[in-house]
Amino acid sequence: MKTHELKTWPEPFAAVWSGEKRYEIRQDDRGFAVGDLLTLREWRPNEEAYTGRVASCLVTYLSRGPDWGLPVGLVVLSVSPPVRFT
Repeated sequence: MKTHELKTWPEPFAAVWSGEKRYEIRQDDRGFAVGDLLTLREWRPNEEAYTGRVASCLVTYLSRGPDWGLPVGLVVLSVSPPVRFT
C-alpha cells in the first residue's frame, strides 16, 4: 500500500468532501493500485495555496487507459467515502 498526496482544486474537492464524488481521474504516473491511500489536499490555484482541508480515501477499484476507451496515461480510481481533516 502506498500513500499518494494529491493537490485537488476546490470544486472537485468539495464533491469528494461531501461524499458525492467517489472517483478520481488522474495521470497514471504514480503506480496507483487498489488498496492505496489518496490524501487529497484542497488547493486554490488563484492564490497558489492550500486551504488546510484534507480528505483521505482508499482506492477500491481502478481502470487504466486504454481500457474502456480511456486515453493511455490516464487512470480512473474508485474511492471509498472520505475521512476528513481540517
